[in-house]
Amino acid sequence: MKDAEAKKVLDAVRDLAPVIASRAVDIESERRLPVDLLDQLKQAGLFRMFVPRSHGGHEVDLRAGMEILETLARADAATGWTTMIGSETPHLFSLLSRERFDALYSGGPDVIVAGGFNAQGQAAVEEGGYRVTGRWGFASGCQHADWLFGNCVVHAEGQPLPGLAEGTSRTRAMLLRPDAVHILDTWNALGLKGTGSHDIEVREAFCPEESSFDIFFGTPHVRGAGLVAPLLHFALHMAAVSLGIAQGALDDVVKLVGTGKRRMYARVPLSESPVFQLHLGRADTSVRAARALLRDLSDEFWAACEGDFAAIPALAPRVSAALAWVAETAAEVVGTCYQAGGASSLQDGSSLQRRFRDIHTFRQHAAAAEGWFGQAGAALVGQPTGLWT
Repeated sequence: MKDAEAKKVLDAVRDLAPVIASRAVDIESERRLPVDLLDQLKQAGLFRMFVPRSHGGHEVDLRAGMEILETLARADAATGWTTMIGSETPHLFSLLSRERFDALYSGGPDVIVAGGFNAQGQAAVEEGGYRVTGRWGFASGCQHADWLFGNCVVHAEGQPLPGLAEGTSRTRAMLLRPDAVHILDTWNALGLKGTGSHDIEVREAFCPEESSFDIFFGTPHVRGAGLVAPLLHFALHMAAVSLGIAQGALDDVVKLVGTGKRRMYARVPLSESPVFQLHLGRADTSVRAARALLRDLSDEFWAACEGDFAAIPALAPRVSAALAWVAETAAEVVGTCYQAGGASSLQDGSSLQRRFRDIHTFRQHAAAAEGWFGQAGAALVGQPTGLWT
């Protein structure tokens, strides 16, 4: 924790964590963050934590931000995930022009964007901008967002324009006000129910050129280590959230065992079982190992963001593989805790059941897929790597 502002945000989150945990069932049933809780998260500084100080934000460093997100997810996964999405707004806005960035934050630092990264829309080139039509899935936090975006394939004269790589099409994200976007109530998922990750739809909306940006190949126009290589920050943030889910499950099972829980037919309470102790010790060690990896990697990446930009391409495959491994490890830890809970884990309202569903929903995210290990392997043998670079 490098500065007082970051510590202040983390302390506020720690104070708020019991309230968040106590409302986890409500968050899940409402399928979104309650408005009053959202206000508390704003007051804690969570949606301005990565915003530059020049624009009223806290500009916390990567390690501090990851600790904050892990703490939130430890209390409730949906809150951690949705806050993560909203807090990453300046990373995306930095891909716009500096003038547009300044304008978006002219009213204050607590601006929230949500949208779809997958190019599921079409943007037809018009004078001064684009005519946009599309439907995007998984727009977490869309119901409370100040701005919404959808990534599009850019068309001119009815044909897609060529992309940077041979055989690809040009893509560009379109930033629109909520009144131009229709939210479709589609988020009925296994877990992370409270993220409100509904589909969003746009039909024939106009997006000015200055409100469009390139998610995957764009260059940030705002200085600061925290805004360099946004996608890699996002991957590390996601890993921190998955780690928080795992740590929360460990907390839950230790609390459960403390009640004297005894499995049916067992001779001794669970706390006295050597088999349980072995599994719990392995799970705790796995969480600590994952946290150590993320801290080491985030420090290395942050140092590169502070000036050694040439080191970033080599770090990218390692970051994406780390996310895949931490998510995989977190799922194993949560599974161990869920199994230890026995029949009580089956009940609706069980925190262990909810965390089990949350982490397995998390693992379905494309950015946490097993295939990213292949990127790291390819880099080790000098073969081309992909997206994150």
